[in-house]
Amino acid sequence: MALPLAPIAVMAMKYGAVALAGYTLARQIQPGRVDQRSEDALDELPEGVSTHSPRDRDQINGSARFRRVIRLGTAGPGIEIDATALGRLRMRRI
Repeated sequence: MALPLAPIAVMAMKYGAVALAGYTLARQIQPGRVDQRSEDALDELPEGVSTHSPRDRDQINGSARFRRVIRLGTAGPGIEIDATALGRLRMRRI
């Protein structure tokens, strides 16, 4: 029985096109700089989600932090996950 190559070739072309697009995009992204003030601000955030608004009620600031340690077994290898986000929503009447 012959192996139908047409469906396999179409699927390989699709995945190849996606891989090529991803490679091209990765080559065009410039590495950013690390701002130590921003890193320090993210490290100082408390765990959880919070929102607050300054005195001028035109904006709302929010922050969120999720920090967990996951281990495989009681004494096995582990990984620490620290996800932190800062946000601002500003609305002004023009």
